[in-house]
Amino acid sequence: MKRKSVFQFRKFKPKAAGYNDSQRIRLGVQLFFLVTTLYTGWRFIRFVNYLQNGGAAVTRPPGVEAFLPISSLMGLKYWVLSGDFNTIHPAGLVLFLVFVVIGLLLKRSFCSWICPVGLLSEYLWKGGRRLFGKTLTLPRWLDYPLRSLKYIILIFFAWGIFMNMNVEVLHNFIYGTYNRVADILMLFFFEHISMFALGVILALVLLSVVIKNFWCRYLCPYGALMGFVSLFSPAKITRNPDTCTDCGACTEACPANIPVHSKIRVKSDECTACLTCTSVCPEPDTLALRVYKRKKPLSAGMIAAFIILIFLLFTGIARISGHWKNDISTKEYKSRLQKIEQVDHLN
Repeated sequence: MKRKSVFQFRKFKPKAAGYNDSQRIRLGVQLFFLVTTLYTGWRFIRFVNYLQNGGAAVTRPPGVEAFLPISSLMGLKYWVLSGDFNTIHPAGLVLFLVFVVIGLLLKRSFCSWICPVGLLSEYLWKGGRRLFGKTLTLPRWLDYPLRSLKYIILIFFAWGIFMNMNVEVLHNFIYGTYNRVADILMLFFFEHISMFALGVILALVLLSVVIKNFWCRYLCPYGALMGFVSLFSPAKITRNPDTCTDCGACTEACPANIPVHSKIRVKSDECTACLTCTSVCPEPDTLALRVYKRKKPLSAGMIAAFIILIFLLFTGIARISGHWKNDISTKEYKSRLQKIEQVDHLN
């Protein structure tokens, strides 16, 4: 008797009639945030180059602080305890709040609608599926322990911040030397990446080609936070058992491997509200993202509008109220950058 492999390959069923409409809308939102991210990164590289070499003045883009989530988490606790909305990375805290609010309202949609890494991960496994015809699904005995890793990483940071850092410690870190230039240090990490770090990134890329959303599913602490927050979201994928034919197309299509066809309300922390399952459902009004049991579902267009509106509303209020740009002068940036380069030269 032929032994079954502990690994399973999932085949993807043909797309249903409404697939392209909702997924094109989601892709449009993903591309909006990707372009925004790339533009912010390009501006920040120009800013650092201006600090190093002079020339035409370039302003620092505050949005780069979105890549400093640990600093933002510290800033959140410090704000709650002290009432001080820190002026070192205020945009980072604003964007952190944006993503948490979106997670509370619209499940873990940050991962499938906003995050550029999520977009890259999605197209890596889609490319792998086209190349190999299938994707690799880990067995449950391995999948569950690996999925807990991202929560262990999140708990490690959360425990360190919320249990071991008081107001004074938080203030000293937030306004300290390291945090003031954390964005520049992050850029230098990638510009002068070590062979080990590059090897780890390449390994994650390769794993993401054969296993759906490997980084997002197993290792991303930000995804873990969004997953935890999403448990309290009133919006969930909802199935009507009266019209459902149990064809299983939704389960086969789900990137998170959730058994959607056996659920009335999908409460899983892995659900990213990507609407892939609802897109392939052949029965009208059977599967949809709904707020509790309301008859009218949340369409892809509505989700896109909510996400963009929340993003523009929060960032707009931050700009008007003076909580967007930091208070570090260009002169201070230049001085601190020179010290960093002196240390690197000595090393």
